[in-house]
Amino acid sequence: MRSVILFFRRRPGPGLALLAALAGMLPFATATATATATATATAPADDRSLRVATREVPPFAYRDAQGAWRGIAIELWERVTADDGLRSDYTAVGLDEMLRGTERGEFDAAVGALSVTPEREAAFDFSHAFYRTGLGIAVPLDDSGGWWAFLRGLVSPRFLGVVAALLVLLTLIGALVWWFERRRNAQFPDDPVRGIGAGLWWSSVTMTTVGYGDKAPTTLAGRVVGWLWMFASVILISTVTASLTTALTLDALSDKVSDEDDLARVRTATVADSTSARRLQRKGIAYTAFDDVGAALQALARGELDAVVYDRPLLRYRVRTAFADRLRVLDLTFEPQDYAIGLPPGSPWRETVNRKLLTHTRGDAWEALLVRHLGED
Repeated sequence: MRSVILFFRRRPGPGLALLAALAGMLPFATATATATATATATAPADDRSLRVATREVPPFAYRDAQGAWRGIAIELWERVTADDGLRSDYTAVGLDEMLRGTERGEFDAAVGALSVTPEREAAFDFSHAFYRTGLGIAVPLDDSGGWWAFLRGLVSPRFLGVVAALLVLLTLIGALVWWFERRRNAQFPDDPVRGIGAGLWWSSVTMTTVGYGDKAPTTLAGRVVGWLWMFASVILISTVTASLTTALTLDALSDKVSDEDDLARVRTATVADSTSARRLQRKGIAYTAFDDVGAALQALARGELDAVVYDRPLLRYRVRTAFADRLRVLDLTFEPQDYAIGLPPGSPWRETVNRKLLTHTRGDAWEALLVRHLGED
C-alpha cells in the first residue's frame, strides 16, 4: 500500500493535474461572477425600455390624433430620456393606480400633471419640480353686466325687497287717506277694495310729484295726511331711488368674481376629490362636484355656474382650446403646488433625471413648449 501511495506522489497522472488546475481557477471565476452580478443589480440597464405610467390630463399628457402621447410632461420626459437613448413604453392608468404602481416599483416613472404632496412623497420619490403652479378660477368671458345682468337684477331678492317695502308704505298712506275720505269724498269709494285702490293711486302720484289732480282729499284730516305725505315724499323719493340703484348695482356686481373670497357668494364648481375640492372644503365654500373639468366648464359656458376652480394650467388649456369665445381664466393663482415626475423608492434614475430636468426646463425650447400648449399668459 505504501508503495502505491509513493507511486502516485512521484507520478501524478494527467487527470489529477487537470483537477488541480480547475480548482485553482475557481476562486477567480467566483469573484468575477460576483462582481458582474453586483454591477448588474446596481446600475441601470440602458438597453431596456422604461415602463412609464401616465394619464390623460391635457396639456401635460394626452393622445394626439394618431394615438401618440403628447403634452408638456410627456415631451419633457422624452427630451430627458433621449439623451441616454432610452425608449418609454407608456401605460394609461388612473391616478390611484399610478400612485400605487409607482410606490410598488411596477413603473419606472409616473409622468403627467402629478402634484407633489406630503403623502405621496412618503410613499415614493419625486424628481425636481418641473412646473410650479396653483389653483385658478374660470369665469364667463363677459361677466361685467349688460342687459342680462340688469334684467336679472330687477327680479333679485334685494331689489324686490325694496319695491315691496315701498308698496307697503304707499298702501298704508293710501288706506289712511281713504279712511278719512270714504264717507265725504266720492273720489274714494266706501268699498274697501276700490277705496284703498284709489288711495294707493293718490299716494303714488303724490310721492312722485306727478299730481294728476284726479283725486284729492277734501276733509281736514285727509288734507293733513296729504300735506305731511308731500313733504315726506321729497325725502323718501331720494332715499328710495338710492336704494333701488344700490340694489341693482350690487346684484349686477354679485356675479363678478375677482378673487377667491368672491367664490362664497356665487355658484362655484370643481372636480370631485381634487386639490381644488379640498381647498374649497377648508374654506367652507359650497360647490358642485363634477367628474371632470370639461363637464364643469361646459356648465359654466351654459350659464349654470358662475365660476370653476381647478389647476390653473389645466383651466388655461381647456378654455383656450374649447371655450375661448365664452370663458376666461382670471389672472390669479392660489394654493401653490408643484408638478414633478414620480419615481419608485430608491430609483437609480433619480439623480440622472434631476440633472437632465435642470437642463431641459431652461431656455427658449422650454418656453416654446409651454407657450405651444398653454398660450401666452
